[in-house]
Amino acid sequence: MPRSSRIAGFYKLGIEERVRMVAQWAGLDEEEKHLLERSLSLEQADRMIENVVGIYPLPLGIAVNFLINGRDYLIPMALEEPSVVAGLSYAAKLIREGGGFKAESTEPIMIAQVQVLDVEDMAQAKAKIMAAKDEILALANRKHPTIVSLGGGAKGIEFREFPETPVGPMLVVHILYDTRDAMGANALNTAAEAVAPLIEQITGGRVVLRILSNLADRRLARAWCRIPWQAFEGKEVPGREVVKGIVEAWALAVVDPYRAATHNKGIMNGIDAVAIATGNDWRAIEAGAHAYAARGGRYTSLTTWNQTPEGDLEGTIELPLAVGTVGGATRAHPLARVCLKILGVKSARELAEVMACVGLAQNLAALRALATEGIQRGHMKLHARQVAMAAGAAGELVDAVAARLVQEGDVRLQRAKQILEELRQG
Repeated sequence: MPRSSRIAGFYKLGIEERVRMVAQWAGLDEEEKHLLERSLSLEQADRMIENVVGIYPLPLGIAVNFLINGRDYLIPMALEEPSVVAGLSYAAKLIREGGGFKAESTEPIMIAQVQVLDVEDMAQAKAKIMAAKDEILALANRKHPTIVSLGGGAKGIEFREFPETPVGPMLVVHILYDTRDAMGANALNTAAEAVAPLIEQITGGRVVLRILSNLADRRLARAWCRIPWQAFEGKEVPGREVVKGIVEAWALAVVDPYRAATHNKGIMNGIDAVAIATGNDWRAIEAGAHAYAARGGRYTSLTTWNQTPEGDLEGTIELPLAVGTVGGATRAHPLARVCLKILGVKSARELAEVMACVGLAQNLAALRALATEGIQRGHMKLHARQVAMAAGAAGELVDAVAARLVQEGDVRLQRAKQILEELRQG
């Protein structure tokens, strides 16, 4: 039987049953199941970073209902913010009613930058570099024969010229590098270091920086979906009106950077959580995404939403996603390996496509909430549990205190402590 990520009532199950279902889905063995409970030892952590004194865990959740390019996925997410996993799963369910997500990605081309100062003739320097292009690319490729053997490596050279800067005219040489299934930071930095002396010799200038760019605008992932308006039908707001409200809410992010910052932060709620779960560099992903959102000279939305003539909702997303499935923490962190196994992705490009779908669905979840009951109503129900635990509640008292907080519409720590004391006395 084909497996499906459409798991009704997954959130109602106990933790043990959820773990059992996910383990069965992904084919996890007993050791891998155990990693879901205790994922990283102090000894392992001490080898990953410096000055280790402990481990700082995050909750690991599973978003369900994802159907991408005709294939089902369970999405592991590591984050602390309430309502994200629930909202994402619900949005994926809505999108599923329209046939699921469609996604694609470009080749994993990254950019290594070599900054050259004190160049007397920019045009002549660029011409000389292009004349020595094959030699430069070959030099870059010698450092990583494995990537080259897999079809990757240095593929081209481009330039950025800055006639006026605080330190004088500047030529920046871009080495276009295919990193295959690696994120590629180490390979890019090594390649830039390798070619810098030759570029300096060719141009007669002085090389300063040799480093990758996190604006990976050649390494894009795209996703789109169409949801029938009937999927939004509710007791309070007609489906077509919900769709209209979603488009109107999105429109503010298009024109206003103050709204776009919060709008895109919501998108990254989902993408970052998958990046953390799979051991990817979420800081680099964030930097690239926000820079891409401002590529036109004004910061704007990473997504597009519109209402079709039939009343349905269409959405798209496009952003750079420099992620890897080999190397770095994706292999060093044992739980990252388990999360990649749960996802079942076969390449970095497939992982990027999944993450783009997560970002699109997360955006839909937020916009739908804004267009209907408001963002606070659903969020505060889940936030109340955190407040209850912060007040000292445990076990069944967590839900009891949280329910009172929501009922009263007063989700504060002090009130939670008062309710907890009342329940204990009662």
